[in-house]
Amino acid sequence: MSNNQLPEISIADVNKNHEFCGIDEDLILFDSLSGIPVPSSPCRCMGIIVGLCLRGSITYTVDTEEYTVRPGQVILLHDGQVISNCRRDEDLKGIGLMMSPDFFQEVVKGVHELSTIILFSKNHPVSSVLPDEEQTFIDFFSLIKKKIADQSNHFRKDVARMLMAAMIYDMSSAIYRIQQTSMCKQTRAEEIFADFIHLVEQNYRQERRVGWYSEQLCITAKYLSEAVKQASRRTPNEWIDNYVTMELRVLLKNTSKSIKEIAHDMNFPNQSFMGKYFKEHVGMSPLTYRKS
Repeated sequence: MSNNQLPEISIADVNKNHEFCGIDEDLILFDSLSGIPVPSSPCRCMGIIVGLCLRGSITYTVDTEEYTVRPGQVILLHDGQVISNCRRDEDLKGIGLMMSPDFFQEVVKGVHELSTIILFSKNHPVSSVLPDEEQTFIDFFSLIKKKIADQSNHFRKDVARMLMAAMIYDMSSAIYRIQQTSMCKQTRAEEIFADFIHLVEQNYRQERRVGWYSEQLCITAKYLSEAVKQASRRTPNEWIDNYVTMELRVLLKNTSKSIKEIAHDMNFPNQSFMGKYFKEHVGMSPLTYRKS
């Protein structure tokens, strides 16, 4: 079955039939793990899902591998993964959230060692957390929910994003701890992907050429593309464009720099070229996005 034939699950789809606490099509909070959209038939996840099991268990399949989540364990599903065969205990209890890919990228922008975190969590979708880590997750969840519910707060989305960033840093610390005690060795593709993302994080403002990155890693562009696709299910160009467009969004929304200045800072030939690039990847012009 091809990717195009698989049904997709996004925040918009979840919102059609349910009313959850959240922000537009960026973030949804679930007071029960039963609300998390993990289907019985194969579907592609178009977002990032994080859940904490507090009682009972839930079993599901991610990219053909079966996992069971029990109390004290965290579920972490990534954008693009195929999930299916969900089975829940009747007494299942837990909390969770779903983020759009764009919102997630806004949140994790600047999070160090992101490539390592992404790789490990994709290969280990279920992780056991310590009691204090579990309580921290619950505390963050409650606070984020409270802030989102405050409709009078003009900056509630920004506050939620900052709180989500803090939560992810704490989760990353737990993942790092688990990773250090794991005996699993990275594959060559995973090592290349980690090195590639590290380079992108440092150079995406100046370099968008896949060939440049392959030269820095002393491998061919074809080999780099194959390794990155194997490890992350995305192409090098998709990763580079993701970092660039997210930085453009931030600059347009959070600085007073002119579009011409932003184009210069991001190493575009001119303002017009940046405008075409931004519209192609975001769906609107830089000026429209700034005013939205």
